[in-house]
Amino acid sequence: MRSGSPIDFLVKICGITEEEDGRVALDAGANALGFNFYGPSPRYLTFDRARQLTESLDGEYLRVGVFVNPTESDLDEALSSIRLDVIQLHGTQCASPPPSVRVWRSLILPAAVPAEETAEAFLLDSPSPQFGGSGHTFDWSLAAAFPHRAILAGGLDASNIAAAIQAARPWGVDACSRLESKPGRKDASPFETSSKRLFEKRRRKLPWRQENEPYDSSRYSGTLWPLRRPLRS
Repeated sequence: MRSGSPIDFLVKICGITEEEDGRVALDAGANALGFNFYGPSPRYLTFDRARQLTESLDGEYLRVGVFVNPTESDLDEALSSIRLDVIQLHGTQCASPPPSVRVWRSLILPAAVPAEETAEAFLLDSPSPQFGGSGHTFDWSLAAAFPHRAILAGGLDASNIAAAIQAARPWGVDACSRLESKPGRKDASPFETSSKRLFEKRRRKLPWRQENEPYDSSRYSGTLWPLRRPLRS
């Protein structure tokens, strides 16, 4: 997927470490894959390994580089060696990516967004010493009230993703640790179950909440699966 391609609803599978896992995700309909460059993470990849994966996993999807407090040198090296469409930033000491790169920034609610922030979207996640991948959910009503473009993360799987989308009405969802047999390896059984529920049970279109639009739950009563198919370019 070209970085400028329109996305109706984002479905990101993060922490991809093996080609097989990435293919399962893409075959199920994910339109974004996350590659983690945070050293202490069990899903950590070297830039060389990430380059191999992004080259072998062809298709139209967003290649998201996940960084924690990266330096300018970190970002320059990654962008020069890997085909990345999006930089996802975690932490409070992040260098600024080039203006030509899409940026998503992690946020733990109820923290406020700084007035000078220019990120395209915000990854709303649960607190974790590993900067994500905790497997725990948070209060989705906080996400419902969030006035910016939101990607919902934190403990999502087949058992709760429908309720999470119904409650928060995000621009997208991000799943990781609850789809794993062990850190860094996706388990085909729950992963495919989640994917089937996410991509096969969508039947009714939902008018997504626009930026700065207040949440009105009455607009969504009776909606069985509030998720539209991502647009492909």
